[in-house]
Amino acid sequence: MEAITLNKENITWHLACRIEDIPEDGGACALIEGKQIAIYNFTRRGEWYATDNECPHRQQMVLSRGMIGSQGDEPKVACPFHKKTFSLQNGHCLNDEGYRINTFPVKIKEGLVYIGVE
Repeated sequence: MEAITLNKENITWHLACRIEDIPEDGGACALIEGKQIAIYNFTRRGEWYATDNECPHRQQMVLSRGMIGSQGDEPKVACPFHKKTFSLQNGHCLNDEGYRINTFPVKIKEGLVYIGVE
């Protein structure tokens, strides 16, 4: 996989997949630097997001298969097993303050999806 380092931001951009590899209004998982990262193509909003794939509630690698939607203006993903919902913008759990996931920047370029990792 291709990696591009941008020193001024301390972010390394990793080629994750092609845009057609991620279903519209859904997600898929990519292995980046040994970490499972969920990537979401939120077509209804015209936006892309990336988060940890692991739901911290039961430590299951499932968030890429969760349902995405909105709570007000907040884009979110719901764990497919226990319905904990997380903000796709900042990773905060929207229905239980005890949980949080990491989020990652996404860049689309020439039909390819890049994930930024610090």
